[in-house]
Amino acid sequence: MNRRTLLSMAAAAAAISPREAAAQERAARATRAMPSPKIKDVQVIQTAPAGLRLPVVKILTDQDGLYGYGCACYTQRADLVVPAVERYIRPLLIGKPADRIDDTWQMLYNSSYWRNGPVLNNAISGVDEALWDIKGRMAGMPVYQLLGGKCREAVDCYAHSSGADFPQVMESAKGYMAKGYRHIRIQVGVPGMAGYGAGRSDVKVQALHSAPVFEPEAYLSRALKLFEIARKELGDEVELLHDIHERVSPVQAMRFCKDVEKYRPFFIEDPVSPEDITWFRHIRAQCTTPLAMGELFNSPHEWVPLIHERLIDYIRIHVSQAGGVTPCRKVAAMAELMGVKTAWHGPGDVSPVGHAANIALDLACYNFGIQEGRVFTEREQEVFHGCPKTENGYFYANEAPGWGIEVDEKAAAKYPFGSFEQGERKRLNGGWGEVRRRDGTIIKQ
Repeated sequence: MNRRTLLSMAAAAAAISPREAAAQERAARATRAMPSPKIKDVQVIQTAPAGLRLPVVKILTDQDGLYGYGCACYTQRADLVVPAVERYIRPLLIGKPADRIDDTWQMLYNSSYWRNGPVLNNAISGVDEALWDIKGRMAGMPVYQLLGGKCREAVDCYAHSSGADFPQVMESAKGYMAKGYRHIRIQVGVPGMAGYGAGRSDVKVQALHSAPVFEPEAYLSRALKLFEIARKELGDEVELLHDIHERVSPVQAMRFCKDVEKYRPFFIEDPVSPEDITWFRHIRAQCTTPLAMGELFNSPHEWVPLIHERLIDYIRIHVSQAGGVTPCRKVAAMAELMGVKTAWHGPGDVSPVGHAANIALDLACYNFGIQEGRVFTEREQEVFHGCPKTENGYFYANEAPGWGIEVDEKAAAKYPFGSFEQGERKRLNGGWGEVRRRDGTIIKQ
């Protein structure tokens, strides 16, 4: 049987003309003949356009104009991620294929022997996401297409409404609702105390030390009152979220989750710390309040039990903290089987590249739940061209190949690490300080 007959048979089977079949064969042959791109260099772009340290990995290949970017944003220890990439990961990667993403991830994950630490995971994430970006550029597709295509048209987001008092929180929430947001995270300050995610008044709290003060019971009482006021003023249609941020004891967290149940929260985030995740069994047995957890997770030993036992409703991993898109798409697949939805961490200390990665997972994973929203500043958009857009409470993916983002390295250099930090944040090189109870006991945060 000659080649022309084979092409005619293939064309008939595919309902296309012999000419189109021949063109497809030529394209396939050219693709097979194309050499696999090799990694030529690995660099770290260090920038802080919004005042938060954002290490972004750039991988260059031996094919002109083919490169990619990945988020490696561990803001609190950003200075450690940079040498982890440059001194330890870069030598492993030079000359390696740029199109073997999972294989490269496994190599890097095992390369330090001790694993599942935040510095290494973020360094791996920078590489992993840069390789996904390269793969998308090679295919001429946005990354969500490589993950299987859209399960939805856009990504539903939640906004942050906070204030030192109840009226401030309500005013902020109503403003977001007017912009089309259907999900609002509400946080209120406690007078004189360092409440998470909210301002505080000038009231002085007596303490046995000079550090910021936090008392769990005062916070819990005020947070419960906030939900009562929010339901009265905002109505029943809006979805309300709240972040405990692990700042209370497990028993206190369980009581709060029971007490807030009547206000139908969309979810309560981080009710306990990663060290106390076995308490989720007790909380789940006591109430039907939806629970979100995972922002501080580094290891499968943390998320696998919670998902497997269906002890949480939303897995809330910081994608770069877990090692990038490659492990997180596997987490999402496992979570789907267990009825757990995704709610990837997406604050200001995730780069626009990282937000683009979140959105790709959000669009392609059936069990998407909600995405933490983000409106990028002018400086961020100056550095990161192609930032994802928000409209009417939805994130929309950039449809350009890969992440659809280009980093202006000259603009990035205008905003070096520490350029806008002041006071304690500057002294601690972008790290977090301490929060204590009145008697001096340190508070987890």
